Amino acid sequence: MQDSAKEKDIYMEYANIVKRFLISLSGNVDLAEDLTQETFYQAYKSIHRYNGNCKMSVWLCQIAKHVYFDYLKKEKHLQKVDLDTLDLFAAKTPQGNLEETYLVKERIQELLFAVQNAKKSYGQVFWLRAYEEMSFKEIGEILGKSENWARVNNYRAKEWIRRRMESDENNL
Repeated sequence: MQDSAKEKDIYMEYANIVKRFLISLSGNVDLAEDLTQETFYQAYKSIHRYNGNCKMSVWLCQIAKHVYFDYLKKEKHLQKVDLDTLDLFAAKTPQGNLEETYLVKERIQELLFAVQNAKKSYGQVFWLRAYEEMSFKEIGEILGKSENWARVNNYRAKEWIRRRMESDENNL
């Protein structure tokens, strides 16, 4: 198989995972799409460094994280959740009547707001575990921490988000 065919296969298999990870970091779909392209460009340039000690998705997400942080250094950008992000979540919701769909979208918006306002490490770990369904070991590898750190931060994130959402419900 030619190198360009291998690269295309890697992109086709992992682009959505990388994009969703970047959405979780940036809260911006358009930015995530741009950074996904940059991530794969960087990955193709350094594919010779991939040694197979971790999953390809973990390796690519590590690159994506560095690409995002480089972007932040250059742009000093603030994170915002846009409507396209909510649409991504809504697409994963079960189809029901209009009222149920509205309530699910509203709850998702509340959850996203809570995740975005959580301590950064909590939000990242929660997203990778709940939405990307990654193992604690993979999360630790992506974020440069231990598996135990990922477990503890996931638990703390769930507790923080639960308390935040309960507090918001009580304030209505």
